Amino acid sequence: MHQKRLEKLIEQTLGQGLDAVALVPGSNMAYISGIHSHLSERPIVLFVPVDDDPAIIIPILEAPKAETAGIAPERIFAWSDEEGYADAFRRACAQLELSDSLLGVEALRMRVLELELLQRYVPNLQTAHADPILDALRLRKDQQELQAMERAVAIAEIAMHNLLPQLRIGQTEKEVAAMLARELMSAGADGLAFDPIVSAGPNAASPHAVPTNRALQKGELLIVDWGALVDGYVSDITRTFALGSVPAELRQIYDVVRTANQAGREAARPGRSGHEIDVATRTVIENAGYGEYFIHRTGHGLGMEAHERPQIVQGNDEPLPVGAVFTVEPGIYLPGRGGVRIEDDVVITPDGGHSLTSFPRDMITIGA
Repeated sequence: MHQKRLEKLIEQTLGQGLDAVALVPGSNMAYISGIHSHLSERPIVLFVPVDDDPAIIIPILEAPKAETAGIAPERIFAWSDEEGYADAFRRACAQLELSDSLLGVEALRMRVLELELLQRYVPNLQTAHADPILDALRLRKDQQELQAMERAVAIAEIAMHNLLPQLRIGQTEKEVAAMLARELMSAGADGLAFDPIVSAGPNAASPHAVPTNRALQKGELLIVDWGALVDGYVSDITRTFALGSVPAELRQIYDVVRTANQAGREAARPGRSGHEIDVATRTVIENAGYGEYFIHRTGHGLGMEAHERPQIVQGNDEPLPVGAVFTVEPGIYLPGRGGVRIEDDVVITPDGGHSLTSFPRDMITIGA
């Protein structure tokens, strides 16, 4: 267990009038307990009561993870494939005395399976969303978390530097994505932060395009969005490259996006909001006449997941605290022609905003 995080969670849970929080496999469970697992047909639920020690329902083959996390043996409700999980839920709910409780759950993660089992064995159970509590805890990165993210950025940038000399006109988007994945692992990543986005030509006009068998062609723009997973934390970077000589308007929108990216990074300060940073980038693009082609928010939070709080979007007036990490990724997407996105990872510091990413933002030409 991460004791300080556990104590903060209990303090916030009490403050919200909840009796306990139930976590399922994913980033919140790992953040609080250090237990890394994934949602599967074998349900796992970690309970954090406000007035008792943590407890967990877990398959017997993963029980050693709970022991390593420091959960007391009598609080580990292990079950085997042969006997099934129903009795483990019954025993845990009875021992935890959850009847008539208000239980905080992860609205974005808990499945119907776990919820129905809890409702079956806990009379008069009431639930509330615990996501705001967990999101607030994870919003401020500590030094250990920032160091992991710095390593994730460094490895991602090394991978791209190593990839660029290998790129050729005629390679397919899928081939480039596979090469990038290899370079990320060779550079020391524990895994990929997400499946890389590699899109060229008209495909680059879709922000979340999936790599295809289409070959890279001269005169196009190539968007690459990639990141590394290191020590449980991720990086998320996007750069846009020219494939040979590109038309004047594509170079123009590149310069506009680069200026917007800079404006967003410069707007990052303690106490500023996601709204203000979004306005800073969007104003540049709108003033250049391309406002209708900037079709997504300026950025999103980053940490154990590639998308978490804070949202860098208009309407989010929440002040950004020191330690918040997020992306600044303005873009312009011209249907049928291509697109540009330049994305950096930024952390709020006491003195302003610091870009964790340093990969060149000037246009790099491939296959000139």
